[in-house]
Amino acid sequence: MTLEPEIRQHIGKIVEGLRAKDLDALRKLYAPDVVSYDVEPPLQHVGVDAKLKNWAKVFALFDEVDYELRDLTVLLDTDLAVGHGFGRVSGTLRDGTAANGMWVRATFVLRKAGDGWVIVHDQASVPFDFATGKGVTDLEP
Repeated sequence: MTLEPEIRQHIGKIVEGLRAKDLDALRKLYAPDVVSYDVEPPLQHVGVDAKLKNWAKVFALFDEVDYELRDLTVLLDTDLAVGHGFGRVSGTLRDGTAANGMWVRATFVLRKAGDGWVIVHDQASVPFDFATGKGVTDLEP
């Protein structure tokens, strides 16, 4: 029996939690000591509270949140898994403006914990243009 469906289901719960703007549901998906390399400073966010603080900022900006994950590839061993693909937050801002968001490279590292999985590391990033010194945010998968 392959564990890949379990990993895909766990990562899918992130999408569900974001769309529902449910921080409590998201908290259950992460290890307490998760390390997150998000698109927003600082360089790293350590602990589930720091991770959820970033999502709370998103929820404060958006009236409705959507999250799309494309091209998810899952690699796994008995108690460690990695998923990578492309993610995009979009939706309707509080003022009614539609926001299409930007595509980021998304990576999730999960560890077996009891009878389930927890995310111990995640990263969202955009490519960097050396000539301009800026992130490239208009690419699409």
